Amino acid sequence: MNGIGGIIIAFVIVFILILIIRCIRIVPQAHVFVIERFGSFHAEWQTGIHMCIPFIDRIAGKISIKEKVVDFKPQPVITKDNVTMQIDTVVFYQITDAKQYIYGVENPLQAIENLSATTLRNIIGEMELDSTLTSRDIINTKITATLDQATDRWGIKVNRVELKNILPPREIQDAMEKQMKAERERREKILQAEGDKKSQVLVAEGEKESQILRAQAKKESAILEAEAEKQAMILRADAERERQILEATGQAEAIALVQQALADSLVKLNNASPNEQVLRLKALEAFGKVADGKATKIIIPSEIQGIAGLATSIKEISANDKISD
Repeated sequence: MNGIGGIIIAFVIVFILILIIRCIRIVPQAHVFVIERFGSFHAEWQTGIHMCIPFIDRIAGKISIKEKVVDFKPQPVITKDNVTMQIDTVVFYQITDAKQYIYGVENPLQAIENLSATTLRNIIGEMELDSTLTSRDIINTKITATLDQATDRWGIKVNRVELKNILPPREIQDAMEKQMKAERERREKILQAEGDKKSQVLVAEGEKESQILRAQAKKESAILEAEAEKQAMILRADAERERQILEATGQAEAIALVQQALADSLVKLNNASPNEQVLRLKALEAFGKVADGKATKIIIPSEIQGIAGLATSIKEISANDKISD
C-alpha cells in the first residue's frame, strides 16, 4: 500500500507541475493573444509572460500585428466603354485591434477580397479603357480609402492597395500593339525627317559659312593688294622726290662750284693786274658764251664792237701770213 500511495502522490505532483507549466504563457514580440473566460472575451495579452487558469481561460486567437500582404486572384471588371478585363490586386494591411479582428467578421481575408472586388468594379465602371490603363495611382488611392474605412470596424488597417496586373481582352491587346507599332513607326519617321532637316540645315549653314569665309578672304586679299599698291606708289613717289632732291642738290652744288670757280678766277685775274686788252679779250669770250644761248636779240656794247673789229683784223693778218709762207 505504501508503494502504491507513493506512486499516486508522485503522479499527482507531476500532474500539478504539468498544469502549472501549461498555465504559463509567453506572448512573443508583435503578437497579441485574445483570452476568453467561460466562453466570453476576457483580455488581450500583449508581449510578455502571462498566467491562465486551467479549464477556465482559453486562448481564442493568436494574432500577429505585423503588416501582411495578400495577393488576390484576378477579378473580371467592365469599363465604361464596355471592355471586360481582368485585374488582380495586392493589399497591404495590418491588424490594429485583435478583439475586433476575432469577433468582428467571420473570415476577414475573404471579406477584404470581396470588398476589394466590388470596390474595384465600381471604380472601373466609371472609367474608360484608356483612363484605366493610365490612372493606376488614382485607382489605388480610391480603393485604399474605401477598404480602410470599411475594415476599420473589423480591427484592420488597410495601408495600401496596388493593381498588380491589368489584362484587357486579347483583341484589345492586339489593337493596342498595332497602335503602339504605328506610333513607333510615326515617331521613327518624324525623327528621320527631323534628322534630314537638321542635316540639310547644317549643310546649308556650312555652305553659307564657306561663302562668307571666301568673300572675307577675297576682300582681305583685295585690301592687301590695295595696301601693297599704295605702299608701292608711296615708295615710288618718295624715290622720285629723293631723286629730284638729289638732282636739285647736285645742280645747286654744281652752280655753287661754278660760281666759286668764277669768283676764284676773278680774284686771280684781279691779283694779276690785267691791262685793258686782256679785259677786252675776256669780255669777248663772255660775249661768245652769251651768243651761244637762246636769246634772239643781243645788245653789243661799243667797246666789244671795237674788240670784235680788232679780232677780225688779227684773223686777216694771220691768214695773209700763212699765204705768203
